[in-house]
Amino acid sequence: MPTQTFRLNGETVTVDVEDDVRVLWVLRDLLGVTGPKYGCGINVCKACTSHVNGRAFNPCAVRVGDLGADDEVTTIEGLPATVGAELHPMQEAWLEHDVAQCGYCQPGQVMAAVALVSKARREGRTITDADLDGIRNICRCGTYTRIREAIVDGESRM
Repeated sequence: MPTQTFRLNGETVTVDVEDDVRVLWVLRDLLGVTGPKYGCGINVCKACTSHVNGRAFNPCAVRVGDLGADDEVTTIEGLPATVGAELHPMQEAWLEHDVAQCGYCQPGQVMAAVALVSKARREGRTITDADLDGIRNICRCGTYTRIREAIVDGESRM
């Protein structure tokens, strides 16, 4: 069986698994990282949103064989370490705006929000309403108003 090596939340990991296994299953079933949630499994709901090399990706839609040894996968579990704190500023905003209801989609929502703010910063601007409208993560509880408020607040803290 082939081995796959990549970086996960700052640590190098190696697993014995076929190339075509989706990253989400490697994270959850082989490495025990459960922050990225299984929702639809076809890159629609985005409950599994994580980062690869600082950009949002959906591990349910990426083959583990497509990752290289130097690719850095960051999940909600590793997000605070990216800022050297107990919680990432976006997570703090999430808590203060009491965003979560059932909470299932929240790790993916937070990871999408951080990626959105980071993308806007790379482009030398702040997020806009159009950016917020572009987030496609599904929240079955319908907390979209609080999500938007938390993202704007989180951006000011980042």
